[in-house]
Amino acid sequence: MNTSKLDCFKHVFILGTIVLSFIVLPACSKKSSLAGPDSAGGQLAAKDIYVAVNGNDSNPGTLDKPVNTIKKGLELVTPGFTVFVRTGTYKEKVVFPKSGRKDKVITLKPYQGEKAVISGEGLSVSGSEALVTMNGVSFVAIEGMDVCNFKTSAAWVNVDGIVVKGGSTNVTLRKNRVYNIENNAAAEMGRSGHAIHVIGNTDVVMTKILVEENEIFDCNTGYSENLTVNGYVDGFEVRKNKIYNGENIGIVAAGGYAANTNPALNYVRNGIIADNEVFNIDGKTGPISAFKDHNGAIGIYVDGARNIIVERNLVRDCGRGIGIVSETDNFPTQECVVRNNLVYNCALAGIYLGGYIGYTGGGTNNCYVVNNTIYHNSKDLGYFNEVEGEVRLTENCNNNVINNNIICPRADRGVFINKQVLGGTNNVITNNLYYSQGLNIWRWDNIPYTDFNLWKAACGGDAGSVSGTDPQFVNTVAFDFHLKPTSPAKNTGGVTSALVNGTTDKDGQTRIVNNLISKGAYQ
Repeated sequence: MNTSKLDCFKHVFILGTIVLSFIVLPACSKKSSLAGPDSAGGQLAAKDIYVAVNGNDSNPGTLDKPVNTIKKGLELVTPGFTVFVRTGTYKEKVVFPKSGRKDKVITLKPYQGEKAVISGEGLSVSGSEALVTMNGVSFVAIEGMDVCNFKTSAAWVNVDGIVVKGGSTNVTLRKNRVYNIENNAAAEMGRSGHAIHVIGNTDVVMTKILVEENEIFDCNTGYSENLTVNGYVDGFEVRKNKIYNGENIGIVAAGGYAANTNPALNYVRNGIIADNEVFNIDGKTGPISAFKDHNGAIGIYVDGARNIIVERNLVRDCGRGIGIVSETDNFPTQECVVRNNLVYNCALAGIYLGGYIGYTGGGTNNCYVVNNTIYHNSKDLGYFNEVEGEVRLTENCNNNVINNNIICPRADRGVFINKQVLGGTNNVITNNLYYSQGLNIWRWDNIPYTDFNLWKAACGGDAGSVSGTDPQFVNTVAFDFHLKPTSPAKNTGGVTSALVNGTTDKDGQTRIVNNLISKGAYQ
């Protein structure tokens, strides 16, 4: 990676062979319509299946006669029923072999009150491989499982905790703990992994994908990400997850990479990334040479995707906070809304728009950055020894709106908004509250302004913003950024619409009250 590209990093997705499994059920009477064939060609009654470490795969899978492997449990279960896994560690690669049906989901989960662990300890990794695979299946769910300890030191392999691919739809990943998924290869570009990987890699659209309330931590993902949605995915929700102590990127919705061979299908669209907590994402711990001196790892990243809502998230102590950026030519990030988020204490920019400087033709178009609280980011200098600022705009930013945000830089940094390069058109900035206890700096076309009126003239707008007024947070020492009743941010924002501003604030409280809205993440 040459010095002109130090401001960028690149995803590489190594795809394995796609194998679609089709389960053909025999004709049967209404009474046995949920039954499936057993290994002897007979019929199994529709029922929940139980797995235990002291079971036997020749057992029928009842509570008192459980099977021994999750693989066998999933083979035996019928649509509408659950594979219950008893306490213990199961060292096996799990593949969902069949689909459920509408209103008859197949679920894999621990037995009530017990802890079940799917472990990759001692298992090999070949090509692109996951510990849990959902390939070409629908109406399936995995809930409450630990998925962990799947590791490799081999270059040019991809190691995943959970992968969903092959046109799978109506898939739920809920309340799982995914950790110690590690690619520890020394080679920079040969190191890839994901804790959870949703990849639309066929011409069959993936939709109704729900990833919620999972905990992802201590994963070494190399140049890839902890939670990835990539390729032909149209309709997903990533919400209420906690992601921390990871490399490179926390959450990404991506387009333009090697996920799908058809460019028209090769980007994520129509998704929601909401109510997640992302912290301690540190690119310096990985092999990427550009990150050795600078932590550019983004907490929540929309990269070449379209029509994505990023709302009510907490992002802190990452490389960068939230990015609506594009790394790839011909795949700009478009029609996205970043609203009602709290972003603080990141190494570089708090919220980042545009393409990487001097790298690609990607950019950011027709997006909104509204009602966010952005506080004390840019702890470190950027790749060009600059202060990236609380809000940063780079290559090819067009028709974006930055509105109703509370923007508070560190006293010794002082950069509120940094439009770092020439170019870009029709970007509207207004109704923000700027407050610094030290330096006051805005940059437009890489020219710094310390006078607020000169800044407004330079950017051609920002008439509705105020500067130098304390927003009156409840307690910044405790990172409580709620507003005091006397705050000048209270009910002084500009209402665009519920579609843009959202219906609820960071706390889930009503966002617009009597056609009034406050600045920042909290009403």
